[in-house]
Amino acid sequence: MFLQRIGNRGIRLGTLFERAAAKHPGNLVTLDHDLDIAPELGRRSTVRRLADLVDEFAARLWAAGVRPGEQVVVHKSDGFDITLLECAVARIGAVPVLLSPKLDGATVVELMRRVGRPHLVTDQAKLAHELPPVVLELAAKVLLTSGSHAGCVELRSLAGAPRVAAVTPPPEEPVLVTHTSGTTGTPKLAVHTGRTFGARYRPQAAVAALVRRRETVAVHVSFVHSRLVTALAIALSRGFPLLVLADDEPERVAALFARLRPGVLEAHPNTFLRWERLAADPREPLANVKYFSSTFDAIHPRTVRTMLGATRRRAPVFAQLYGQSEVGPVVGRVFTRRRSPSADGRCVGFPFPGMTGVRVVSRDGEPPSASAPGHIEVRTDGRIPVYLGERERYERQADGGWWRMGDLGYRTRWGCLHLLDREVDLIPGFGSTLAVEDRLFLRLAELTEVIIVPDRDGVPVPVVCTRDDRPLDQAAWRAATAGMPAMAEPVRLRLADLPRTATTKTRRLELARLLAERDGARSWPG
Repeated sequence: MFLQRIGNRGIRLGTLFERAAAKHPGNLVTLDHDLDIAPELGRRSTVRRLADLVDEFAARLWAAGVRPGEQVVVHKSDGFDITLLECAVARIGAVPVLLSPKLDGATVVELMRRVGRPHLVTDQAKLAHELPPVVLELAAKVLLTSGSHAGCVELRSLAGAPRVAAVTPPPEEPVLVTHTSGTTGTPKLAVHTGRTFGARYRPQAAVAALVRRRETVAVHVSFVHSRLVTALAIALSRGFPLLVLADDEPERVAALFARLRPGVLEAHPNTFLRWERLAADPREPLANVKYFSSTFDAIHPRTVRTMLGATRRRAPVFAQLYGQSEVGPVVGRVFTRRRSPSADGRCVGFPFPGMTGVRVVSRDGEPPSASAPGHIEVRTDGRIPVYLGERERYERQADGGWWRMGDLGYRTRWGCLHLLDREVDLIPGFGSTLAVEDRLFLRLAELTEVIIVPDRDGVPVPVVCTRDDRPLDQAAWRAATAGMPAMAEPVRLRLADLPRTATTKTRRLELARLLAERDGARSWPG
């Protein structure tokens, strides 16, 4: 009944912290960084203090002239204050538009043009070093969270502005705009409503119900990702202490986890991949984790096995969700130590009964299968109603109530959805690149990333990253690839040199373009 009420009225973003503070005022939120908007709070605060901070900045935004229904782009240096400002914008009935700090200036300009003369919340560092001057012309008003700049309003100058009452828009109205990952080009702007967020809350809350007792929840999810909203709503409503990370550097994370001992851990798949080395840390930073949760992308079986093997908790669980910014989570599955993830790593899970639906549509008239994957389409009330500024592009992916994910796969006789490739990444005649990458990870412990992309002649090229950037063991590589589809010689890069999205996914098309720009893959360092 509670989940049904959430779905009907939607998630009220503007009062998220206020309502959590009413139930659990002393609940603690720990950060690994200082807040740009309130460095005096330090890195440990109560939910009540954060609720007051949201209220305070809502008042400052109102004093700056932001009004209900207006759009406010938040693009600033990385930190949890992105989330707090998002809630402050929503509290006065305006619509926050979150743009990742990792986006380049040209992309920010393009997305601001799609929004159409919004207010812009940013900081001096962004204006001075990353954003082109034209953003000042595209914005109705520029509001600074730190520093100063000619023609901009400093939010600190509005401290003490009179508090204003919270505005709650109807559930069907826009409450937030986030951007897609941009793996295939310029990101799209996804418009979320209170009702679509409510629909997304239900399946995620069902998974969270596995957590029976009060646990510290550690989260490293992009502050502009839609998943963070529901993750916070669930954790805060249950009074779980929070550890919010802006940095996923393993040594820093290990020190924090060793001290705070989280029982629940949520991150992007590639972050978990980077944290594999924590399993061997003598401080045992993962020893108390009972529940691992991965956001909307498939995760490598080796990573799941490593995480489950690193905890000392009895019967740990790894929950995997598959979905998309446009639709939220649509299928899920749970891994345990007894259920080996290496046997079927491409199985991303099953739909949530009564909440989501999945079908696979043939591409060639034959039933979709492992050898002839079809288009994955989903049905969910969590689907966004439109792309901001790109309605026609949105409608090309919609077929009535069904939404085409852009992924290829099939369903087994038991109903499990297998994800084999992104449609744009398919290499004719090769089979599933994702399945081959999974097998390489299982066979080569030295790999920290492997991405198979076509070179300019269409030949599959494995681009690999190794632990501590050590040279690839060529004999081990030949043994690992025995019996696999034919590939070119591997190209070794540093992990830091891979083109990434805001959620750390590799931009495969961009990587293939970089390959083509070089003098053929074989001239790259091996």
